Amino acid sequence: MNFDLQKCIRQSIWNLTPYSSARDEFKGEASVFIDANENPFDTDYNRYPDPYQLKVKKKISALKNIPVENIFVGGAGSDEAIDLIYRMTCDPKLHNVILTPPTYGMYKVSANVNDVEIRSALLKKIEINNTRNFALDFNAIKISCDENTRLIFICSPNNPTSGSFEPQYIRLVLEFALERNIIVVIDEAYIDFSEHHSWLNQLLNFPNLIILQTLSKAWGHAAIRLGMCFASESIIKILNKVKLPYNVSLLVQEYAVSLLDKEKTKKKHVNKILKNREKLILKLKELDMVKYIYPTDSNFLLVEFENPDGLYAYLIQNQIVVRNRSKEPLCKGCLRITVGKKSENKKLVKILKEYSVIKQD
Repeated sequence: MNFDLQKCIRQSIWNLTPYSSARDEFKGEASVFIDANENPFDTDYNRYPDPYQLKVKKKISALKNIPVENIFVGGAGSDEAIDLIYRMTCDPKLHNVILTPPTYGMYKVSANVNDVEIRSALLKKIEINNTRNFALDFNAIKISCDENTRLIFICSPNNPTSGSFEPQYIRLVLEFALERNIIVVIDEAYIDFSEHHSWLNQLLNFPNLIILQTLSKAWGHAAIRLGMCFASESIIKILNKVKLPYNVSLLVQEYAVSLLDKEKTKKKHVNKILKNREKLILKLKELDMVKYIYPTDSNFLLVEFENPDGLYAYLIQNQIVVRNRSKEPLCKGCLRITVGKKSENKKLVKILKEYSVIKQD
């Protein structure tokens, strides 16, 4: 293995001396803290939070069986980590990133914000035993890469297509990228709903691998905006160099520590969502307006409808909000539907039936 991380990192970042906060320069116990220009009167929140979120990371470490040194915690869900990954690897107007559309839109937004060239390796539509699905196009990914490629993003389970990619094809991408000093980012935001295993157990085998997870989906806490990033200790150190000094508030850290003790509740919710998902699929298959439901490995469905734009507008009129993905590559005619509570799914099906009757009249 000839992987050289330095070749993946911008030279200015590699040489960067990070900002040193008051909490970096002193760690430990003291009776008087007059080093950080804080208000001395105790309001419970007058002191700066731990800049490296150690208590949160210890909880994550125990849950994921991953050392603390391999964990980065970010605010704004996984979006902070995505932006930092671009900033630490890609020089504007020089380096490029490989995306596999249709996929999560923030990869493209962050590339544009950081003035990084985007090269698209469109997913393939495949059909096996009368089942249509999406797959990575490994040849398209290879052809798109050159000496200035720094990143490949893979979302699995993928948003908006809802399914996971076969592990053997992800492994091909990882091995190919490893030989060429390219970092592969696997976004596992929906992994708790998947039948596939996480790639966390491969961190030691692939020093070019970064994995993103979140508390927004299965954990049910999108509002606290806490994302998790896993990588080699060397990559985590660079992320910590680039991040803002206090990127996760004490309020969020305290809440996350409490939340991560409730894995049984998280699993209970996941099981309910999966059961509701299967019931919703059966109900949707009864509707003539439904042309196809793509195989799902997540908490949402990608469904191809007749007249999706008209249906979307009718759903909005009836205070039901879904995502219209018809203009996304390979998703013509498709709406993305999150699996809701039993009552919400029931209302959705009722309104769909009403629309079907209206269109027939």
